[in-house]
This record gives sequence, structure tokens and C-alpha cells, in this order.
Amino acid sequence: MKYRMEIISNQSVEEDITDLLEQEIPEIEYTVIPVVHGRGVHAKKLGTTSWPETNFLLFAYIDEVAAKKAKAIISAVKKKFSGEGISLFFTEVADI
Repeated sequence: MKYRMEIISNQSVEEDITDLLEQEIPEIEYTVIPVVHGRGVHAKKLGTTSWPETNFLLFAYIDEVAAKKAKAIISAVKKKFSGEGISLFFTEVADI
């Protein structure tokens, strides 16, 4: 089974997340969209004077083993940075 993994998170933890993904899943290939604006459950992140923070979006296509590792990584980062918004999503994708 293959998955599209999406991580949407505060830019302040981007390096922590990417470093751990590369360390624990050495074969990972991903794309980062560095500035993402939006409204989450607890706050807006619009890059404006009123709402100055911004997020980043990382996505990758990974297998089930890598997905389990990614889930553990994000859980650890959430625990370390409990005040930051960090979301992880998986969508099943068809093998072609």
C-alpha cells in the first residue's frame, strides 16, 4: 500500500521534522511548500501583522513502513513542541 503523506506545521519546527524524516527514512523523497497560510482549530496563520505566523506543507509518497515511522516522528515532535500546530494526514494512493 502506498500513501500520500501531508504534514502541515508551524515553520518553527520545519527543520526538526525534515531532519528526523531524513534520519529515520533515509530513502524519503519529499516536497516542501515553504509558506502556507490558513486557519486551523486554534489559530490563524496568515503572515500578516494581525496573524504573523505561517505554516509549511510537506508532502511525500511513501509505503506503509515509512508511514508508521513518520507517524512516530510526528508524535515525538508534537510532544517536544506541544504549543505548535502540527498536523499529519495520510491518503491511500493506487500503485500504477
